[in-house]
Amino acid sequence: MKYALIGCGRISTNHIKAAVNNKLEIVAVCDVIPDRMQGVLSKHGLENDKSIARYTDYKKMIAEHPELQLISIATESGLHAEIALYCIEKGINVIIEKPMAMSIADAEKIIELSAKKGVKVSACHQNRFNIAVQQTRRALEEGRFGKISHASINVRWNRGKDYYDQAKWRGTWKNDGGALMNQCIHGIDLLRWMMGDEIEEVYGVTKQQFHDYLECEDIGMAVIKFKNGAVGTIEGTTNVYPQNLEETLYIFGETGTVKLGGKSTNAIDVWDFADKKDCDEQNRGLFEQTSNVYGNGHTSLFADVIDAIKNDRKPYVDAVAGRNALETVLAVYKSAAEGKPVKLPLEKCASIDFQGRFGK
Repeated sequence: MKYALIGCGRISTNHIKAAVNNKLEIVAVCDVIPDRMQGVLSKHGLENDKSIARYTDYKKMIAEHPELQLISIATESGLHAEIALYCIEKGINVIIEKPMAMSIADAEKIIELSAKKGVKVSACHQNRFNIAVQQTRRALEEGRFGKISHASINVRWNRGKDYYDQAKWRGTWKNDGGALMNQCIHGIDLLRWMMGDEIEEVYGVTKQQFHDYLECEDIGMAVIKFKNGAVGTIEGTTNVYPQNLEETLYIFGETGTVKLGGKSTNAIDVWDFADKKDCDEQNRGLFEQTSNVYGNGHTSLFADVIDAIKNDRKPYVDAVAGRNALETVLAVYKSAAEGKPVKLPLEKCASIDFQGRFGK
């Protein structure tokens, strides 16, 4: 399958690694800064591969390579929807880094156009493929938790000025959002997915405590009422001193308790169920080694999308999943700005609606 990458920044190495692991034919890479293309290719021993074309204009790349079947988009967040819609219009399947878009309207356009064009779209929420997450999902689908009481996601990370200085778009309402939209959206996706996806109401608080050089929040907290009667909480921050501490997901049911831990929900810290199964002993204390905080899920997500294209089915993490994660973050932003609970679904909301929220 012929593949290209648009955007060669921080996360792009995971995309190239996933492409290599899945034996995709890497036709081209694209970035407005040429050195970045060479940089990411060199990490995988591909810097001298003349068969991989380099472009600074993605439209030119697509025009000159009509054979492309799959493109992943890993640019600054504010460009995700625009590029995705262009690719979909050309009939090319896409993997879109999180967040899938910065507005509900753009997310809906992606869903609608991909259905019209018969194109597969996957939102890159790769942590769904973590071994610990998959084992928990299996237990959930088997009904081992019984009635769910509540769940929580805690993303307690660190990001300092050096991180934000690497790219001017970071921490802006137009092109990034704050801690919830950038760092915490993976965990928020897991929480919503595990709790049945249907949200009734969100009440949120956001603050900018330490990062006064940004436009957006560095701490966000929320309480979520799910339609199935369960309650969820979110804590997402980049204010943890001195380094990333944890990304943990707790699920509490009538007959089961699980805590997923590690730096990125890559470990099982607690695994207790009323019914005993053979898998319980090996799941208890499970730890998946990862090379970075992004985990190993990109390779599995790419494999799933390739199979979805070949067998004409929905990807495991589709465009609707991307929309749902985005909607949850925007609902927290809206609630925090208005100082009151917000009912879902959100019909119109965009990150730029909150420009000036913290005086910038």
